[in-house]
Amino acid sequence: MKDQDIKVLVRMLMGIVLALMVVITTVSPASAVDTARTYNSGVFVIIFLGVCALIVVAQLVPALLLMLGAIKALASGRKREEVPVTENSRDGS
Repeated sequence: MKDQDIKVLVRMLMGIVLALMVVITTVSPASAVDTARTYNSGVFVIIFLGVCALIVVAQLVPALLLMLGAIKALASGRKREEVPVTENSRDGS
């Protein structure tokens, strides 16, 4: 595949992510609750949840980079060279 095909694939993935974000943001008000009476947690709970979210985001960045690298490698279409195996190469010497 060409670089242009990779760009199209990345745009498609970004479109899917954007569509999911739109769906999530439009569905969430349907399950809204009056938080003035429900939420009684302190600042430490908010800090804890923020750290958890930071850990999740920090794990997503390398995963996305690895996934994009794998897609790019698959899309490049280059063939690997075949290396001949001799009898001596199997015994480790």
